[in-house]
Amino acid sequence: MLRNSKGFTLIELMIVVAIIGILAAIAIPNFVTYQCKSKQVEAKTNLAAIGTCEASYFAEFDKYNTNTSAIGFNPSGTIRYAYTVAASGTQFTATASGSLNSRTDMWTYNQGRTLANTTNACT
Repeated sequence: MLRNSKGFTLIELMIVVAIIGILAAIAIPNFVTYQCKSKQVEAKTNLAAIGTCEASYFAEFDKYNTNTSAIGFNPSGTIRYAYTVAASGTQFTATASGSLNSRTDMWTYNQGRTLANTTNACT
């Protein structure tokens, strides 16, 4: 008996759905990690900007300042991190703290241009 049927069987469709599910299980966590790392760029860039502002302020007043507005740091756009500066004379440490993926993310930057991720939300 010869049948001229077109289409897919239920087994073929189930196999395709299973393959898509496996690929999604692998791809989604990687996507979330890359998305988190891309948001961390804000902290890195703004801490470097604070460092530049502090260097300019130090060149003029021979000391660092804890007031980010006084040094000329005024970020714009959507800000995911809170920025603070601790300074004493010839040393400063700028800190960025925020919440990514419902986890805390913290970065520090100092007068020696040392950038450190003290609490990583993307791991």
